[in-house]
Amino acid sequence: MTDETTNGGAAAAPQAGAQPQVKMNVLAQFIRDMSFENILAQKGSGGEVQPDVQVQVNLDAKKRSADHQYEVAMKLKVDSKAKSSNDQLFLLEIDYAGVFQIEGVPEEQLHPFLLIECPRMLFPFVRRIVADTTRDGGFPPLNLETIDFVQLYRAELQRRQQAQAPQGTA
Repeated sequence: MTDETTNGGAAAAPQAGAQPQVKMNVLAQFIRDMSFENILAQKGSGGEVQPDVQVQVNLDAKKRSADHQYEVAMKLKVDSKAKSSNDQLFLLEIDYAGVFQIEGVPEEQLHPFLLIECPRMLFPFVRRIVADTTRDGGFPPLNLETIDFVQLYRAELQRRQQAQAPQGTA
């Protein structure tokens, strides 16, 4: 699958000091690792239960050996427990990655671009995999809510700044 996003029109004349045109191609998407455990079925219990679903998201990006290519990984851990008894219902872990060719992004903006824009491109595919897997695993399909990757990025920056603050004062 190839998907291209550009910023700026072809008819626009280059101006002095103008930002370069941003190009992003999705070269590949793939499941690196996935695990689904239906604990409810393994225990042999059934019946109607009200689930409490917790979703953890981790993002990672790294430069590949080819010029302008980056690999962005989204790791989700979906933990579902019964609200009444706190018994585990299912556990889904997925490591989903995309390979992107990115050009025209200034170096100082590359890190947020990789951890915000690239996961936005991957998320609809991850959402579908999660829904299909939970449905095929014997539960109603879990349709993940849209993730605010800007907020996630800001929270991670803040967490890193707080982690470094005590070290700098010693």
